Amino acid sequence: MCLGVPGKITEIYEVDGLRMGKVDFDGIKKEACLMYVPEVEVGDYTVIHVGFALTKLDEEAAQETLAIFREMGTLEEELGLENL
Repeated sequence: MCLGVPGKITEIYEVDGLRMGKVDFDGIKKEACLMYVPEVEVGDYTVIHVGFALTKLDEEAAQETLAIFREMGTLEEELGLENL
């Protein structure tokens, strides 16, 4: 489907000059580029699409969206984990 998925930033670091971070998607942790959202900090929620953070999101909206993904059973698919 390729939808943006909200996740919580758990770590921020730099790789070859790029601002990167670890993002927790309801227990699934993945790496994402944070260059497009320089205002985010550890503990913030952001929408990730194809490995890039696109926007900052408040926790309530993030949790509501994750609940919808869980209800639809598509969180793993959106994170590219359905075949693992």
